[in-house]
Amino acid sequence: MTEPQKLSLTVRIFIGMIAGAAAGLLLNAVFGESGDLVIAGVSLNDNLVDGLFGALGQIFIASLKMLVVPLVFISLVCGTSSLSEPSKLGSLGGKSIGLYITTTAIAISTAIIAALIIAPGEGLNLTTEATYSAKEAPALSQVFVNMFPSNPIASMAQGNMLQIIVFAVFFGVALTLAGDSGERIKAAFNDLNNVMMKIVSMVMAIAPYGVFVLMAKLFASIGFDTILGLAKYFFLVFFVLVFHGLVTYPVLLKTLTGLDPRMLLNKMKQTCLFAFSTSSSNATLPVTMATARQKLGVQPSVASFTIPLGATINMDGTAIMQGVATVFIAQVYGVDLSVTDYLLVILTATLASIGTAGVPGVGLIMLAMVLQQVNLPVEGIALIIGVDRLLDMTRTAVNVTGDCMVACIVAKSEGELDESVFNDPDIEDVKI
Repeated sequence: MTEPQKLSLTVRIFIGMIAGAAAGLLLNAVFGESGDLVIAGVSLNDNLVDGLFGALGQIFIASLKMLVVPLVFISLVCGTSSLSEPSKLGSLGGKSIGLYITTTAIAISTAIIAALIIAPGEGLNLTTEATYSAKEAPALSQVFVNMFPSNPIASMAQGNMLQIIVFAVFFGVALTLAGDSGERIKAAFNDLNNVMMKIVSMVMAIAPYGVFVLMAKLFASIGFDTILGLAKYFFLVFFVLVFHGLVTYPVLLKTLTGLDPRMLLNKMKQTCLFAFSTSSSNATLPVTMATARQKLGVQPSVASFTIPLGATINMDGTAIMQGVATVFIAQVYGVDLSVTDYLLVILTATLASIGTAGVPGVGLIMLAMVLQQVNLPVEGIALIIGVDRLLDMTRTAVNVTGDCMVACIVAKSEGELDESVFNDPDIEDVKI
């Protein structure tokens, strides 16, 4: 008698996501108008949703974030030190940044065009008691200064990804130039990298349960009434995000490499489910890197550089939200924007995707910058905050797909892509 076939990790994560959403919606219905249900003096919302689900979800996210700094540093040191010619770093960096900026510009342009056609804010008279106070974004010159760490250990403690990347690159190049001493340390880092990937696999094994509690908590607190109030805006942003992920990325990949985009999209399912449930490119970073290496055939020397960089500066999903939100807020407030204004929005959002990298609440800070550039009221952000959490989940999935797409293009151009791995349809999950 044959044993029943074990479900793949991707399927188990999907089941956990759907079950969590269903459980959350059921709890939301049970809470009713009061927003809570008290049984024998015990608050179901406080003890189950915010208590148990909230705690388990935070533990799962913390477990993922725990891996980010050591994984990025160790893998980037390994990747940089394995380059036969350190001068290739300039080529890798130039291609990666150029592609990330290009896709961001395409994303916000597509969003603005779609919003102008659909007009999600016309005829609406939305009001809100919520307010939004915009934080000040750093000057562009200060961003470049802040990329270089004065204390690498402090950078790691604070999770400053750009500073970690810069220090790891210097460290990896130094290992290459240090002769026998560098070779011995390089071997130790390769062993550490293998250990880190094993820890990633251990955390991924509990992913279906983590995804369940995250989705249950989210949908228990967000009802359909919130979405329906902004349905046109919500579904327009969602559609443009899906279009960017399923059309723009495949076209770029096919045009620049000749690779089959269906392979990329098929192998990104597991990573996208992670990204959707965590709403964080950084939290998903360990899974994204494992996917690029094990399933897409991107060599560590390229994956260890392009993927962390993408998680930091690639904000196509956020750019789409900004494009639609800018048009939406302008229409709600009855402000007519000129062609010059829209071009300024595209330029500001594209440059801000790098300029605000690593800043908490980056998406809304960038949107505030864009609105200020075209003299729209920043308070309009408060209108869309209610549904932004759900959209954030989708745009994170789009962002990580873009990270892997760029990694494949750069790897192909550098001769660092194992096409036999990329074209192998039987590689479904990251190995555990």
